[in-house]
Amino acid sequence: MTATIEPTIIEERLPSAAARLSLTPTGSVPGLLDGAWWPRSRDLLREIPTLTDALDACWGRITHVTVNPTHWPVIPRKVPVTGHTVRVGWFAAEQDPNKVILLSYTVGRLDLLVIPPEEEPAAAARLMAAATSPGGIRTAGGLMADEAISQDAAEAHSREEKWETDGGAASADGAATGISSSTPAPRR
Repeated sequence: MTATIEPTIIEERLPSAAARLSLTPTGSVPGLLDGAWWPRSRDLLREIPTLTDALDACWGRITHVTVNPTHWPVIPRKVPVTGHTVRVGWFAAEQDPNKVILLSYTVGRLDLLVIPPEEEPAAAARLMAAATSPGGIRTAGGLMADEAISQDAAEAHSREEKWETDGGAASADGAATGISSSTPAPRR
């Protein structure tokens, strides 16, 4: 996958909804992730200002953001945000594709799980809770893989349940298989 890097684009910001963001509790045991962010699109020019607006007041001015280009089709070099400009960098091999790193001169670094914009709300809530667990030892990619496995298992269970309720599985008396309860079972 290739990333398109665009020169600095200065545009008037469009109003957007509040950031969907969850951070680990202040003072908790540090983990591999500091929280989770659920952007509404894959447009960094539109999403970074919303994220920095939510974080600047409580965490300190965000000056740099790094991403993996796997999930971001266009990566601007600079993004104008409220009161300053955020520089954006990318690392293809070195950074987890499911993570964004935010840097602040005053406080340091935040590593956030990036939940795909198209994710279902229930799955996003589970991922946000997992990413904000104090002392968490799961990586961003590990949490996404766990969620994919969980969703696959839930879908398989749902298909099996539907099959059973439609008469596909044998009932306790064997009615679905054509064996009547009055017919003795074959000897083994």
